[in-house]
Amino acid sequence: MNETEAVENWFSRGKAEAEKDIPYYVRPVDIAVLVVFSLIVLYFVAHQTWSTGFFTTTFGTLEMIMLYGSLIVWIVTAALEGVGQRFLSRLFDTFGGLIFAAVGTAWLFVVFPFEFAYFADVLPDFLRFLVQWISNDIARVLMVLGIILTLVFQVTAPITYGFVRKKPSKREE
Repeated sequence: MNETEAVENWFSRGKAEAEKDIPYYVRPVDIAVLVVFSLIVLYFVAHQTWSTGFFTTTFGTLEMIMLYGSLIVWIVTAALEGVGQRFLSRLFDTFGGLIFAAVGTAWLFVVFPFEFAYFADVLPDFLRFLVQWISNDIARVLMVLGIILTLVFQVTAPITYGFVRKKPSKREE
C-alpha cells in the first residue's frame, strides 16, 4: 500500500465511522459547548472593548487571532457536529485544533499579553469571586496544562477517528 492509498484509507475509515448516527447524549454537549464558548468570546470582547487593562500593550493582531481562533475552533466544531456533519467536525477539530489550540496557546504563553488582576472587572460585583482568584502565575500553569492536553488530544484524535471501530452488531455479522 503506497502513501496515497494509506491516506485515502484513513479518511474513508474515519468518514465511515463519522457517518454513523450521533448518540443522543452528544447534542446537548454540543449545545453546551456552543453556549459556553460563545460566552467566553463575549467575555474577552468585553475586556477588549471596555479597555479594562486585562489585555496588555503586547496584545496585537496575531495574539487576537490566536486567542479568538482557538475559541472559534471549538464553536465551529460543536456546531458542525450539532448539525450532523460529524466528519467535517472531526477534521476541523483535529487540524484546526492543532493550529489554534496548541500553537495559539503556546504563542500566548510565550508573549503573555494578559494582566489577570483585571480579569474579573467585566463581571458584576457579586460574580467576581468566580474568577478573581486567578493570578498571572495560575493562568500560566493552566495554559501549560492546556497545551499539554491539546497536544495529547491532537496525537490521539486522528488515531481514534481512523482506527477505532464499533463492534459489529448481530445484524452485520
